[in-house]
Amino acid sequence: MRQIINHFTDDDLYKFTMCCAVIDNYPRTQVKYRFIDRNGTVYPPGFADELRRQIELLENVRITEDEIDFMRRRCTYIPDWFYSYLRGFRYDRRRVAVSQDADGRLDVRFTGNWSETILLEVKVLAIISELYYIMTGQADKLDYDACYKKSRDKARRLVSAGCMFSDFGTRRRASFRAQDTAVRAMKEYCDTTRGPGRLTGTSNVYLAMKYGLTPTGTMAHELVCAIAGMYGPQMANNLAMETWAHTYRGALGTFLYDTYGWQIFSLNFSEDYANMFKGLRVDSGDNFEQLDKIIDKYRSLNIDPRTKQVVFSNGLNVDSTIAIQQYARDRCLPSFGIGTHFTNDFDGVRPLNIVIKLVEVKITESWPFFLTTCKLSEDHGKYTGDPATVQRFLQTLHLPQ
Repeated sequence: MRQIINHFTDDDLYKFTMCCAVIDNYPRTQVKYRFIDRNGTVYPPGFADELRRQIELLENVRITEDEIDFMRRRCTYIPDWFYSYLRGFRYDRRRVAVSQDADGRLDVRFTGNWSETILLEVKVLAIISELYYIMTGQADKLDYDACYKKSRDKARRLVSAGCMFSDFGTRRRASFRAQDTAVRAMKEYCDTTRGPGRLTGTSNVYLAMKYGLTPTGTMAHELVCAIAGMYGPQMANNLAMETWAHTYRGALGTFLYDTYGWQIFSLNFSEDYANMFKGLRVDSGDNFEQLDKIIDKYRSLNIDPRTKQVVFSNGLNVDSTIAIQQYARDRCLPSFGIGTHFTNDFDGVRPLNIVIKLVEVKITESWPFFLTTCKLSEDHGKYTGDPATVQRFLQTLHLPQ
């Protein structure tokens, strides 16, 4: 079977910016990640074997000077030393354990230095998603001409409605070609049409380079999860904001706040950080209720919410994005990161509901034990972690059990 990932920057921007921040702040931290299929998908026989082979093939994928030059021009907030690190980076199959049980359920686990394992998450998710359609024969159903037309129409509606939107669809795309087709279609539409909205970029660095777009993204839940595992969840958001500010000095100033829900984040979100960060990202809960909470918080700090960006990325499609835009446009500076709806929207094909989450952490390799952590969010269905850890965190944060 062909190699699925062929470009080092065929990855989301946030994995590179997170990796840089991890090296800068937690260079010796060790972690464990676990693959989670929220739908309990049964994978075809031999899937684990082929996934293992695809991960081995990643060892031949290296960053090019063209990719480095592009990131230097478009990602000026990344310190130059990080590119020296990327030049020497090699994926290591030994960091990943893959298995499949008798019922076809997939088990994927990652263990190692945080700065080494962090760059595996999105690539492995993209491999799993594309490989599933290939091995189940559904890849033959992917109509790329229809995808192109549909993507142009999505761009037309979003631009007409005044939406500032970006592609966030690498992790659960139907294929690399699907994401490439969607991004190309939307870019070509926006290049030829003026409107109140626009395509602001793509999270996929390689496709941003290919189509002359801006790589987009924020930080990730795993930063807060790891800090919570090491130091406790009460002040994890505050420490994560401090970490991010230490590396990026106010750049990349959109904070993903929902790792442990709004209540504890709001207590951590002091006036200095509210002024420093350009805005917040809504990734769970009711989008309208979350926005109202954000607005009330800014107003309580005597900050005009209309000057702050709010990025919505919670399972959006065109209809829900336009509805949020209409509600939010006079309340804040809304923008949208749309993923699966852009890159895995084919008739007769069901997108996978898969994630990889950081579940254990230890501060340095010299520690004899790992500490468990979890992610809660504003949706109970998005809780990840072993049940005992979830209950412990809920109790610690005085959240409903």
